[in-house]
Amino acid sequence: MLVTACAAVLAVLALYGTDLATDSTHDLHIPGGGSTTLLRSVLFVALCIQLGEIAGRRLARDVAASLPGGPATPGVADPSGNGPRQPREWAAGAAFAGMIAALGLASMAAAGDGTLTAGLPELSEIYATRDGLLAFLEANGFLLAALCVFLGRPVWAAVPLAGVVLGEALRAHPEADTPAIGVCLTLVHLTSTVLWTGGLIHALRTMRAWHGQPGAARALLAAYAKRAFWLFLAICVTGTFSTLRRLPLDAALSSAYGRTLLVKLAVVALVAVCALVARRVLMRDRTRLTYTEVLRPTAWELAFLSAVLVLSALLTVAPVPPRT
Repeated sequence: MLVTACAAVLAVLALYGTDLATDSTHDLHIPGGGSTTLLRSVLFVALCIQLGEIAGRRLARDVAASLPGGPATPGVADPSGNGPRQPREWAAGAAFAGMIAALGLASMAAAGDGTLTAGLPELSEIYATRDGLLAFLEANGFLLAALCVFLGRPVWAAVPLAGVVLGEALRAHPEADTPAIGVCLTLVHLTSTVLWTGGLIHALRTMRAWHGQPGAARALLAAYAKRAFWLFLAICVTGTFSTLRRLPLDAALSSAYGRTLLVKLAVVALVAVCALVARRVLMRDRTRLTYTEVLRPTAWELAFLSAVLVLSALLTVAPVPPRT
């Protein structure tokens, strides 16, 4: 119930966030901004689930191998005997959701006015626009990722999904002035955000699967936290440099892009606070710590990370203020 309510709030934010951001600014109304933001949010979530599952399953195997009883530890071992118990796979469903979202973005880019009132565009019309072509290639990347899952090789899906992330980085930087720097910054920033969010999703699901062995669940979260610190550091560094490149200081409060970015920074700070609280709870008393005590702050961390994804999608729609 709580997850559904959180998803509904984020969907409303995606649909109406552009109107709120452009209110009382000199920025023009963004046609189809709400739909574009929602579709790109779905695309980001699909990336999080798939890449987080790939990285999370490997992390779970490493943690299980480090336990005193190894992967055969009671409460951790899979009944089939194939390594540690893993949560049900979500990768295939996420791949199809990402593909549909990417096709929707390609169609809206080809339509030109941000709507599909004139019907679905022809394939040649999609190819004719830069954003449409990139989104169509991203849809093919998700399709290949789904194929890898169905072939029983989910790790192979990391290759086409990396192509999707690269496509998003290229789409975000159409500028003629030093686009390679912007693409590299966005590539690292988006990859780190996706792995942080997706890794936490899978870690929480795996902790639930290992609920009968709280020591193993704590070890998993501690291992994830070590990796999340470096991801957070990469997000902060690349985000700072990207902001300095794209946002004039005098437009921070007077533009939709600046306002959205400031809100995103505030939410990222909340994510960091929740992460610190979760780690403090984790280290406080390992002997009497319960799964629920750890879950509460990490669940808030995940909720705020989801908001960061939506705000990132909003930033892809908001017009970048020109430098004077």
